[in-house]
Amino acid sequence: MRPRKDDEALVDVLDVLLRDGAILRADVIVSVADIPLVGIKLTAAIAGMRTMQEYGLFEEWDLEHRRTAITRRHRGKGRRKARKPLETGTDEQVPLEQSEDGSREETEERSGPD
Repeated sequence: MRPRKDDEALVDVLDVLLRDGAILRADVIVSVADIPLVGIKLTAAIAGMRTMQEYGLFEEWDLEHRRTAITRRHRGKGRRKARKPLETGTDEQVPLEQSEDGSREETEERSGPD
């Protein structure tokens, strides 16, 4: 039996991390001449946003992010005037809305074929 290279191993690890998540904890003590000078306690959670929200992490961030998006949407309704298409490099065009000051805001996201 010979070892073989599995190209999907990294994809599998990332899939598990994003789906299930992982918590890393580390305690670091910096010392000089056996005298502790600095202590650091680190905790990192690695997971997809959906998993983080299921465990109650980033709830405040999610609420603030959604609140900001709604506020931007409500503020921008009175300023928008004309719609101009954006060339995407494919046959598809993504419409942009132009406000009174001439700035453009994207209204839809579309991706071309992969």
